[in-house]
Amino acid sequence: SFDWNDGLFDVTWSENNENMLITCSGDGSLQIWDMAKTKGPLQVYKEHTLEAYSVDWSQTRGEQLVVSGSWDQTAKLWDPAVGKSLCTFKGHEGVIYSTIWSPHIPGCFASASGDQTLRIWDVKAPGVKLVIPAHQAEVLSCDWCKYDENLLVTGAVDCSLKGWDLRNIRQPVFVLLGHTYAIRRVKFSPFHATILASCSYDFTVRFWDFSKPNPLLETVEHHTEFTCGIDLSLHNRGQV
Repeated sequence: SFDWNDGLFDVTWSENNENMLITCSGDGSLQIWDMAKTKGPLQVYKEHTLEAYSVDWSQTRGEQLVVSGSWDQTAKLWDPAVGKSLCTFKGHEGVIYSTIWSPHIPGCFASASGDQTLRIWDVKAPGVKLVIPAHQAEVLSCDWCKYDENLLVTGAVDCSLKGWDLRNIRQPVFVLLGHTYAIRRVKFSPFHATILASCSYDFTVRFWDFSKPNPLLETVEHHTEFTCGIDLSLHNRGQV
């Protein structure tokens, strides 16, 4: 186990070193940890001026980049081999809750914010590529479909999940209703193109298939407190 002197909000595994992971924390810093060297972080990046709430390692081959999102309304791009950020992305008018790399398009990531928007960015261009007014509420989470490079999902304080096709953002391609409090995290399945999982401040985890007339597959009520995070195993189809 690793200790840091402030709350840790997110964690991402290295995609090229099985012992390495990065956390981000309430003091605005990112920490690189090595499971072979448990004394302390290999490196600490302290550039965000408020809570660093999201961190993600790039998913496409050929680049090793990390993106972080902060309550200071910026996203930052990092190369773990370089001691400072490569680039800062500005445009959000509220805190950033989630930053997620595209699993398909190199150098492309999405961000979800308290300003009610989902935004798409390209690391090669300084400005925002696409602004989607996704909800009339804070957007706490987003994820990319693993089988469709144009499809993302958002989860928000309005208790809804919405699917977005980047080729036509005028209206969502699906809306999933059922949660009774804010949705904290949403993830697409690595094995099924139309299945996703969400967790919420209503203490539940829900599984959905947006291709079905009744999309809610299952509601799991095991938790007795807010469910804040969820992920689906890449190795075992049934494991969450």
